[in-house]
Amino acid sequence: MKKFFILSMLACYSFLLHAQFQKATAPVAEQKEHWRVVHADSVLDNYYWMYDYFGKGPDSTKVVNYLEAENAYLDVVMGKTKKFQDDLFTEMKSRIKEKDESVPWFKNGYFYYTRTETGQQYFKYCRKKGSLDAKEEILLDIDEMAKGHAYFRVAGFDISEDNKLIAFGVDTVSRNQFSIYVKNIETGELLNDQANNTAGDPCWANDNKTFFYTVKNEVTLLSEKIMRHTLGQDVSADAEVYHETDKSNYIGVYKSKDSKHIFIYSSATMSSELRMIDANKPFDGFKVFQPRIKDVLYDVTSLSDKFLIRTNLDDAKNFKLMECPLNKTEVANWKEVIPVRKDVLLQGIEEFKDFIVINERQDGLVKMRVRNLKDNSEHYLDFGEAVYTANFAGNPDYNSSVLRYSYTSLVTPNSVFDYNLVTKDKKLMKQQEVLGGYEPKDYITERLWATSKDGTKVPISIVYKKGFKKDGNAPVLLYGYGSYGASMDVYFSSTRLSLLNRGFAFAIAHIRGGQELGRLWYEDGKMMKKINTFDDFIACGEFLIKAKYTSAKHLYAEGGSAGGLLMGAIVNMVPDLWNGVIAEVPFVDVVNTMLDESIPLTTNEFDEWGNPKDKEAYFYMKSYSPYENVERKNYPNLLVSTGLHDSQVQYFEPAKWVAKLREMKTDNNVLLLHTNMEFGHGGASGRFDYLKDIALNYVFMLTLEGIYK
Repeated sequence: MKKFFILSMLACYSFLLHAQFQKATAPVAEQKEHWRVVHADSVLDNYYWMYDYFGKGPDSTKVVNYLEAENAYLDVVMGKTKKFQDDLFTEMKSRIKEKDESVPWFKNGYFYYTRTETGQQYFKYCRKKGSLDAKEEILLDIDEMAKGHAYFRVAGFDISEDNKLIAFGVDTVSRNQFSIYVKNIETGELLNDQANNTAGDPCWANDNKTFFYTVKNEVTLLSEKIMRHTLGQDVSADAEVYHETDKSNYIGVYKSKDSKHIFIYSSATMSSELRMIDANKPFDGFKVFQPRIKDVLYDVTSLSDKFLIRTNLDDAKNFKLMECPLNKTEVANWKEVIPVRKDVLLQGIEEFKDFIVINERQDGLVKMRVRNLKDNSEHYLDFGEAVYTANFAGNPDYNSSVLRYSYTSLVTPNSVFDYNLVTKDKKLMKQQEVLGGYEPKDYITERLWATSKDGTKVPISIVYKKGFKKDGNAPVLLYGYGSYGASMDVYFSSTRLSLLNRGFAFAIAHIRGGQELGRLWYEDGKMMKKINTFDDFIACGEFLIKAKYTSAKHLYAEGGSAGGLLMGAIVNMVPDLWNGVIAEVPFVDVVNTMLDESIPLTTNEFDEWGNPKDKEAYFYMKSYSPYENVERKNYPNLLVSTGLHDSQVQYFEPAKWVAKLREMKTDNNVLLLHTNMEFGHGGASGRFDYLKDIALNYVFMLTLEGIYK
């Protein structure tokens, strides 16, 4: 069916703008009738034509023209703020130490690290043999490699066991489609062994000439196959060692930390399966560790004498730890090590030759539990703050007795610690340096609790500068996500200081759909309980107003991707609660996306949102999908962003949403769409360019607050 589009820059749509916003006429997309009929439910979608993209149809050029017109409109509306944006960019960049170096990590005889140089957007990947005093080897100069590319990302660095070769993936489009390359470290030669359309996850076998990698479907971008490549062999002859037929599963390949096993994982939201081979025998067939079981998740940690299994087997919602012999991996041989606990989520294991460190979450905070494998004695690390975030931070050396972990809070800059598992001594290896001066004591953090619609208590973490008045007149930015079990933990941000120093408070709503308070916290915010996510966030906003932190005239909300779905839902549900909302790469056309299995990620996410082919799931999704529920009413000021090459939330979702909002909304508030024409879901790849997007977001809110510098 042909699609047609007319863009009118002469539309009658205009609005009264704040003094620093330039009055302009917004672009208007012509409506083209398209009916969706599912489960005898007929829905008119006048902006369906925007699915025509990337030169695949007759209207693809017109789609780009529309997006560019929206960008031009944003440039006019925000024109008077351009200097403020530039100044804010410079201010935020000035806090970043440009010439810097990571804390080195040790593996297989070498210390590895990355370093950055003044004025450069990327980094250099380096190593030194045996000692930090040894001569530096630059393995990859990403600054040099990225020249001539608007977007450049390198991932999956993997060094062969003999330390002579490095395999890595490169994405120059921002659709998470990587080409894998191999470089001879000794000669600097880039070999001819190039594999395209991969997940960027090369994994060396121990023979130093064979590696495995994941291939994606060209259309859906699903990870479908695991391939085996032998150096010098044409990639077209690579062997397929695994093919995943379940379109709801993600797959990948990796080597165990002790370098003894190579694993292939296949995992969906509610079930998983692993296969393995001896890393010394890459041509063996992969053996199933334990065949997948409905609603059972498991992952495996390899020790010298056994496997550890983290699993939710037998309805262990918060997961338990089990073990099995190296040669008897089926579930019948699993023995419980740490039982499931109602109030503690078992998140993961960091293994060493003589210790394991268990990552747990209790009361919304990470705990690290150390167990000595020789005598089974245990102790916990003491982090010393009431609200913080701590995580494992790169521990590739299996034989080490030192745990490296990262630590941050809303006022503590990102820090890296080494913890001696034997002596229990802790050493700060590096803390993020904030140039220009920063005093943590000048800022205050709190943990608050809101009550959601169903009576559930929802935690809020908030930070503000001393002098912040709780009289209802101060601006507050409330951030949320609430999907996939992703916990939105507190973290320090030097860029955020530009808001805090201008009188804003910043808050994180730890809403259901995340996993902050355990697995049930996640399950109560997904599928047919998704509305809890939105109710929780709204309750957090209402609490901040009731407690006089802010008022509806000064409350702002921000979320991206699935958090953008949250933004779309809350402006439909309670539009008058927010003065401004920032929706970044928002997943707002839920029903249409989940009906189209050719769209990347759709089939992977049926266990998260439901499958709309099921009638009950269809109507539940339709009840909250932001695009479906736009109404003729007032909406808050909105800044929406997307990326033309986004593979996770396609650009047409926010574009359609904005077009429909322009058609339906009855207010004179600002509505802006910013499309990054060169990037995708994660935005710019350089370490400074992303600050331009943050500056735009901040200036949007600051201007609404009447703050112009």
